[in-house]
Amino acid sequence: MKTVEVKPDICWVGAIDWDRRLFDELIPLPDGTSYNAYLIKGSKKTALLDTVDPVKTHILMDHLKEVGADIDYIIAHHAEQDHSGSIPEVLKHYPHAKVICTSKCKTMLIDLFHISEDKFIEAKDGDTLSLGNKTLEFIHAPWVHWPETMFTYLKEDKVLFTCDFLGSHLATSNLFVEDENRVYEAAKRYYAEIMMPFRIPIRKNLEKISDLTIEIVAPSHGPVYDNPEFIINAYREWISDDVKDTVVIPYVSMHGSTVAMVDYLVDALMKKDVGVKPFNLSVTDIGELAKALVDAATIVIASPTVLGGAHPSAVYAAYLANALRPKSRFVSIIGSYGWGGKTVEQLKEMIKNLKVELIEPVIIKGHPGKEDFKMLDEMADKIYKKHKNIIKKR
Repeated sequence: MKTVEVKPDICWVGAIDWDRRLFDELIPLPDGTSYNAYLIKGSKKTALLDTVDPVKTHILMDHLKEVGADIDYIIAHHAEQDHSGSIPEVLKHYPHAKVICTSKCKTMLIDLFHISEDKFIEAKDGDTLSLGNKTLEFIHAPWVHWPETMFTYLKEDKVLFTCDFLGSHLATSNLFVEDENRVYEAAKRYYAEIMMPFRIPIRKNLEKISDLTIEIVAPSHGPVYDNPEFIINAYREWISDDVKDTVVIPYVSMHGSTVAMVDYLVDALMKKDVGVKPFNLSVTDIGELAKALVDAATIVIASPTVLGGAHPSAVYAAYLANALRPKSRFVSIIGSYGWGGKTVEQLKEMIKNLKVELIEPVIIKGHPGKEDFKMLDEMADKIYKKHKNIIKKR
């Protein structure tokens, strides 16, 4: 993809990573991703906003050459290497350039790349920088999703550059959002995997930009939003305390007993018109599981007993939920055992970050029978009643 104009004298100079399928050796990327960098040419000075992942440095450098850039400033919104990794190479080609970032970001970049301290200008919250006919305002946005993050607002053009915030892992040849449904799902998945643990700080940072007149939101992953309210309203929904009438059931089964319980509970909930999303942990894309957790009212972890405890896949699901801290209100555990164990105690201990009410678990011996199914009916009824008390039916 060649450089593309966002607005006059504002160019996208980043790189698309069509084939990347894993991020941080953890997060699946079914649609690849992009590393968005932007060049702003003022009447007196030129600024590069973020760089690209080191594996794509050559593309960034080709783009800068294509637009005939003479860079005076590199704005580093966030120290993570997929945005900062090409800064050393850019400084080699533009040795007079200065890196502008928060003080915390400066420390991180020095630690990561051993850049000389005299190459930095620290940006305080609310500081501005004139490029001549264009003015950049720097907005500190800690814990979205690292402590050193900031945004840049281009006042004259009303463009907000948000780095990871409001982004999506989505490789596309379109600079701007073309298919809002597709981008919504990609952005929700991105929020779930990366932003959800920081739901409360995000509220504060959304408030900080609420008075800005924004015509374009330009994140560092995924397409650019020329309808900013689309993504801002989506975030407002995700970070709210509102949950949906949905039960997420991550499960694993070794010999059929646990999956028989899951299938029965799914049917029992569906009969009560409660939404259900089961995820077989043996084959599940964890990004899809994380996305389902964003607004589900209830989580039910289903596991057989292995060597006295939960199956490792169920342990991972509990760990993931505990780390992502979804706004779910209720949690429970179901499963089977052969001779004994402490599955419930183990999983309860692993989800202490969740501010939830525990619905009485159903742990049975062997394959489920009539009385066991009756307990699952009772669980479904409890979930239905609890949801009814907190969720307005559409």
